[in-house]
Amino acid sequence: MNTYFPKAPELQVSAWFNTDAQISLASLKGRIVLLHAFQMLCPACVSHGVPQAQRAWETFAQSDVAIVGLHTVFEQHDAMTLPALQAFMREHRLSFPVGVDQARPGESIPATMHAFQLQGTPSVVLIDRLGRIRLHHLGYIEDLRLGTMIGRLLAESQT
Repeated sequence: MNTYFPKAPELQVSAWFNTDAQISLASLKGRIVLLHAFQMLCPACVSHGVPQAQRAWETFAQSDVAIVGLHTVFEQHDAMTLPALQAFMREHRLSFPVGVDQARPGESIPATMHAFQLQGTPSVVLIDRLGRIRLHHLGYIEDLRLGTMIGRLLAESQT
């Protein structure tokens, strides 16, 4: 059985935190990518999504799994500034790389959120070693389920 998995679009990020280099999905090809989209003023992101991304970072940081946060602002734009995000990340002790989704002039939905067709936050996207989307999930996902899916992707061959 041959299943089709769509290729992940490239990240469109205006600023990065917790990394010295620009991150692209092309540069992560060959690794599993866990993309965690959040907003710092989203209650479910603060209570579930962001802590889950930090736990995943602590669990998989030295493996073939890349954890990437995406701060994607589609509401309350004036409150979610770069200094506010920086303070939020410091307060929550986030150590995984976080990109700021690039704004689209005249649009409320930022570029990466639009390209991935994310419906809100928190959202989790799992990308396999070949750059294909294997999970596209809005809302809370249990750690055990997410870990199992990552484990399955790690066990797959790279072809």
